[in-house]
Amino acid sequence: MTADNEIDIKEAFQRAQKGHNNKAKLVASLKSRYNKLEDKSLFHEEFAHYLKYAMIVYKREPAVENVIEFVARFAASFQSPPKTNEEGDQQQEEEEEDDDAEDDHPFLSFIFNFLLESHKANSHAVRFRACQLINKLLGSMAENAQIDDDLFDRIHQAMLVRVTDKFPNVRIQAALAMTRLQQPTDPDCPTINAFMLILENDTNAEVRRAVLSCIAMSPRTLLKVLKRTRDIKENVRKLAYQVLADKVHIKALSIAQRVSLLQQGLHDTSEAVREVVCSRLLPAWLLRLDGNIIELLHRLDVENCAETALETLKAIFKNIPTEELLQNQVELDNRRLIPKDSLTCENVLYWRALCEFIRSKGDDGDEMLEQVLPDAATYADYLCGYLKAVPVLSEEQRADFNQVELVMTKEFISQQLIHLIGCLDTNEEGGRKRVLAVLQDMLALPQTPSSLVYLLTEKLLNLISDDHRRIQTVAEIISDVREPITAASQPVDENEKRRQQVQLAEVKVRILEAKQTLEDCISAQEFSQAAELKNSITDLENRRNQILQDIAESNQVADKEVRTEKNDPDTLLRCLTMCAELLKQMNIKTRIGPTTSALMSSLILPSIASAHPAVRNMAVVCLGTCALHSKELAKTHMVLLLQIAQLDEVKIRISALRDIIDLLLLFGFQLLSETAATEVARPSQSSPENQDDDMAVATEEKADIPEDTAQSILVMLSEFLDSEVSDLRTETAEGLAKLMYTGRISSAKMLSRLVLLWYNPVTEDDIRLRHCLGVFFQLYARESRAHQEVVEESFLLTVRTLMNAPATSPLAEVDINNVVELFVELTRPGALIKPSTNTEVCVHDYMAVRICGEMMKDPTAPEVRLYAKTLSNLELSRDETVREDLQTLLQQLVQVVKDRVCLRALEKMIYQLADSKEQAELLSTTALQPLDVNADEAAADDPSKSAKRPKRGQRKACTAKGGKKPSRRAESSEESDGENVPESASMVRPSRRAKTAALEKTKLDLNPLINQEANVS
Repeated sequence: MTADNEIDIKEAFQRAQKGHNNKAKLVASLKSRYNKLEDKSLFHEEFAHYLKYAMIVYKREPAVENVIEFVARFAASFQSPPKTNEEGDQQQEEEEEDDDAEDDHPFLSFIFNFLLESHKANSHAVRFRACQLINKLLGSMAENAQIDDDLFDRIHQAMLVRVTDKFPNVRIQAALAMTRLQQPTDPDCPTINAFMLILENDTNAEVRRAVLSCIAMSPRTLLKVLKRTRDIKENVRKLAYQVLADKVHIKALSIAQRVSLLQQGLHDTSEAVREVVCSRLLPAWLLRLDGNIIELLHRLDVENCAETALETLKAIFKNIPTEELLQNQVELDNRRLIPKDSLTCENVLYWRALCEFIRSKGDDGDEMLEQVLPDAATYADYLCGYLKAVPVLSEEQRADFNQVELVMTKEFISQQLIHLIGCLDTNEEGGRKRVLAVLQDMLALPQTPSSLVYLLTEKLLNLISDDHRRIQTVAEIISDVREPITAASQPVDENEKRRQQVQLAEVKVRILEAKQTLEDCISAQEFSQAAELKNSITDLENRRNQILQDIAESNQVADKEVRTEKNDPDTLLRCLTMCAELLKQMNIKTRIGPTTSALMSSLILPSIASAHPAVRNMAVVCLGTCALHSKELAKTHMVLLLQIAQLDEVKIRISALRDIIDLLLLFGFQLLSETAATEVARPSQSSPENQDDDMAVATEEKADIPEDTAQSILVMLSEFLDSEVSDLRTETAEGLAKLMYTGRISSAKMLSRLVLLWYNPVTEDDIRLRHCLGVFFQLYARESRAHQEVVEESFLLTVRTLMNAPATSPLAEVDINNVVELFVELTRPGALIKPSTNTEVCVHDYMAVRICGEMMKDPTAPEVRLYAKTLSNLELSRDETVREDLQTLLQQLVQVVKDRVCLRALEKMIYQLADSKEQAELLSTTALQPLDVNADEAAADDPSKSAKRPKRGQRKACTAKGGKKPSRRAESSEESDGENVPESASMVRPSRRAKTAALEKTKLDLNPLINQEANVS
């Protein structure tokens, strides 16, 4: 019996299994015994002997984990604590000798040699435990610890091999063990190269997370870590953002990388990832910038990513108390305005974000908003003054990049100031009228930049609630912009002026003569003649006054105000932009009135024939938006939109295509039928006896032509799906998805085209297309049973296309098994949002019948094996009639199919469908007995056969439930427990029976094995 402070190895291992024991005391006792031994080799052999009992256990049993922890502590206890700098300066040579002695400690050398010899074992449990112990040993060493170069190389080579192990847990421990073996300054460091390879290619998420948690940051590894922020697994993305927040300075990232991180992180589908960005990444960046939010905006390109910057500011504001928000406000003057000279892109964006955030608080934020924003009238004058100060560049100035950049900056600031109008309190009548007046003046001002027109129009329309008043206001502005009032000066005609002077002199002479004669007549008392002269004098004086007035008018060279129509591209684009914004803001139920019709005839339709693409594009947008308000207008101009969609430039074709899709979504394909019927069903001048025949022909044409018109549109859209222009292809796919989801189109062929487009490698870089279709397939199939039937109908069409694709086609690279899995998942009965309550035949039953029929056509075709595999994955209904029909079809297939793999899959289906009494009869009629797993499945299904001895060539009972081979993803998730990796993936809560079984398993005790071995020896 040993002393109280010493224990033997067996007792140490037995006591170490229990978690309540103090492992420090065990380590001290065993170390005391070890130090007293002269021959260490016997201790090493016995220690390794008992350690092997723990190393053969793969599961993370508490007893085994306690033993591993004890072994790691015991081995690490032979490392002396690091010395201080003073001791190092005084005894440098002695310290080096001590280090050498420590590095060459017999037990450490033994345990490392033992583990390095064990890492190649056939048992994955031994490999796992060996890597785990190496990881714990290296991790427990001091920060400035040193090991022998040869040992370093051996550990390095062994772990490089183990990071490619088949089992994820082994790879995780090997990766963690290499954490301290990295050399970031070495561009050819094999450890870092291995880590980067794992991040790129390892299929197990926990392995990628383990590497993320321990990889050293460098310019090379930073790119790989950034890429993991787009990982398919939520926990990997979350950890990647945590690593970037903790290990990477904001200055180490480029502007594009910062913006990309914020865009992806703040819009991530996972709430946990978004929370990490808001609570870890942004505070870390602000901490490195001394909490200066404006400085953070400087680190972002706010002019080109204003929306991302706004979302970033709102995320920051959510974590800041309200009082601090007002304390950290931008520098406002006594009018609560930023001085115009102090306006920058960053502080004006911060001002806008702060006001919008406070306004979003509702009534609680009204008082706070008054502290950071002036009244409406004051702000309107402030905005007007700044907008008028935006310079207009001449042709020479546009060649100067600095001038262009200055104007672009002022336009960006103007946009943010216009956005702030939405935060103003416009309930007061005077302030609202002043804002409206400023907006109208700015829209009518020719110097206003074109980039601000749509914003000014939007804010103007938001302040006017009545649609008719909106139309009238915008129409008046458009009239002032397109037909401005100009002063026209008329030159004075000298000849006309001289003629008027002569006439005036002549009239004056005649007046004098008449007055003289009048006096003579009065003197002679010829009163009748005097009366006549008096009347003539009055006429002459009136004539004189008229001539004087004409001369006065001609002497005043007056400028006459006339309206001149402007048709230059800038003016037309400005007017069309206002018109488009008006039509967009109008209620869809508001019909086309006289004012809108006048805009259509005088502005929109003439602009479609413009030679400038930008004008044509905006005109097409206006035409399509206007047609949404009038079905008659839509019928009239649908043909024009179809022609534009096929003949014009790409951008204009896309705009026309959007208009067509919107019209079909609103009015349906009946719009085309009514148009065609109107064109066809025209009354003909026929005799009474031929009238019935004409009516019949017209009826046939009414039925045929609408279908042909709709078919021609679908053909056009189908051709667009094959376009080399990615934007046009994406817009078409999105439009077809909308039409199919809303029920306007129900076409299996078109759905097949969309599936093929989704899988086509050509569209790999088209992120918007892939995302749109990926969401559409799920929503479409889950919406209704009718949609699932369309998906089922398109299944064989898609598979045939893929199987018949030539080797030169991109579709030849598509994994058909993945496509089949998609169709099976989309058509599962449980996938419906509202599952059917009645016991009707499910879609998988129809799919099974179709697949059997396809297999019967050519039982020797290569796709027969694919079809057989698909049959085994279907969820068939319990309807007896359906099962009997399927059994009949399967039995017929068994007689004609020769492929052994297919036969096994078909017979498996027969066993699943048949009753237990019929299985023996069916077994005798089959042409091939089940092999391998299928024999076990049959035994599992029929307990009476489970005790039979397996036939020759067959294996014994297998644990594969239901005969299904576990998928690679499921296998990796079961094997990988993510130890030492922060925040492992959440698992499904086990049932009570599973908990009880797990509790029994955790009671594993190594003592019986140790005692049994001792008794045998």
